[in-house]
Amino acid sequence: MAFLNGPRLLNWASSPPHLQFNRYVLTGYRPVSSVNECVKSLFYRHNELGNIYTHGIPLLCFLFLLPLSIPWAQISATWLGIVHFLACLSPQLGSVLYHLFMNHEGGAPVYRTLLTLDMCGICMVNTLGALPIVYTTLLCYPSTRTVALLSYTLLSSYAIYCAVSATSRCRRLQSFAWQALFSSFSSPLGWGWGAPPPCGTSSPWTSWPSWGLINLSLRVPGAGRPRERPPTPAADFHFP
Repeated sequence: MAFLNGPRLLNWASSPPHLQFNRYVLTGYRPVSSVNECVKSLFYRHNELGNIYTHGIPLLCFLFLLPLSIPWAQISATWLGIVHFLACLSPQLGSVLYHLFMNHEGGAPVYRTLLTLDMCGICMVNTLGALPIVYTTLLCYPSTRTVALLSYTLLSSYAIYCAVSATSRCRRLQSFAWQALFSSFSSPLGWGWGAPPPCGTSSPWTSWPSWGLINLSLRVPGAGRPRERPPTPAADFHFP
């Protein structure tokens, strides 16, 4: 994919201070660039190229193929399909913008804005992605469903506010605690595990403990923050 001759790349020590957040990536940093130069970096080799394309290709697939795969005629509440579509797009879009323009000549202020957009994308997929699951799981319990949807929306809005206003990576990670606690305590409801049973045949309490175990198994590794980067400089271009 890299077929243009790009500018001379920098090592970790020569890169802008706001980009020196990963000491395991030693080389391949793009110099400070304009918008056009950032876009041109799509076509030469650097240490963010993999991040851009691994988010950009799914973004294009979701954008053009997902609307064709959603059974719109079978959905009584059209907003479920729209919310699902936006949930799939939001993290990919935020990450593409972040990784593509993180070396913009605007410096640290622009970088913080891009990081905020990236965090919003993550928050949005957690929020929007859960709403159709809550709705369909509690389809036969309209009162409970309304309370659950409203509660999760309010907690998620607060999580987004905390994430975008956080002053450190630790506080930014803690912003998701509200969503984690909500989903953990609501695990006995079976949210997010299979299709809801027909009304009147079963209760939504049938998925515990399977969903609870899956919920914990997905959250613990992320909270543990395992080492992300190999220390070998030659791997910087391939595993950024």
